[in-house]
Amino acid sequence: MAPAVPLALLALVALLAPGLGVAFPGCDYPVHLWCSSWEIAVACQAESRCANLSRPAAAPVELSLFYESLCPACRGFLVQELFTAWLLLPEEVLSITLVPYGNAEVGAGPIRCRGRSLGHHRPRSDRLVLQERNVSGKWHFQCQHGPEECLGNMIETCLMHEAKNFSTYFPVIFCLESGSSVTKNLEACLQVYAPQLDGGRIAACVQGDVGAALMHRNAQLTEALDPPHQYVPWIVINGKHTDELQAQAEASLLGLICHLYQGEKPKACGGSRAPKAPAGCRR
Repeated sequence: MAPAVPLALLALVALLAPGLGVAFPGCDYPVHLWCSSWEIAVACQAESRCANLSRPAAAPVELSLFYESLCPACRGFLVQELFTAWLLLPEEVLSITLVPYGNAEVGAGPIRCRGRSLGHHRPRSDRLVLQERNVSGKWHFQCQHGPEECLGNMIETCLMHEAKNFSTYFPVIFCLESGSSVTKNLEACLQVYAPQLDGGRIAACVQGDVGAALMHRNAQLTEALDPPHQYVPWIVINGKHTDELQAQAEASLLGLICHLYQGEKPKACGGSRAPKAPAGCRR
């Protein structure tokens, strides 16, 4: 007669599977299901043993840049930090939203182009001039660096509207912001980076009601910032703005995005995953 096997030993054996090991607290699933989904594998601490189970894609880091087209610090951040990070990182790692509008008020007591007011308090004045006004049903705009900046903001906004695809319009905006004139180089930049776009359609947008409506939307997005912006460029990451995030982004945006991204690190972050094949002038 075979010797009796203690019940405790039977229970332990029941929790074992070749190559998997023992169930951990919080794992309420039978062994044969441990590799049936990534969530179960994590709950049972079996991720490393489920070789055929792919890790779910992590959400990209979401970055929104609120800026003015002629603000030197805005141009510097967009050209040197943001465009570089975009070139080096796959699109599933970094998602970018551009809002060319800038300061909510101009005139006496402006919110400054790259300059934090003392104590980070929003400057106040009894003689503030609103940046946008609705006159007889049409939106009119006044910008910190004058009419040319309003035109630059409008050109970039209409460019985004016409191109739709970020990888199409961002190199053009980079070309405009890094060149000698934001407002005079559109055709040249289109010819190099996006010859498929119609400059005439962009000009019509700039001069018509569509451009004004799009700029009004940028004004609404800027005014909805919480906390309200105190300067530009104003950087929002994953829906949040803090002094620390702003400083880290301006010092090394690539390093910050690599730190925040929760998925498998790409090569630009020191990981092993190679970037996707280049598309157009993307890389």
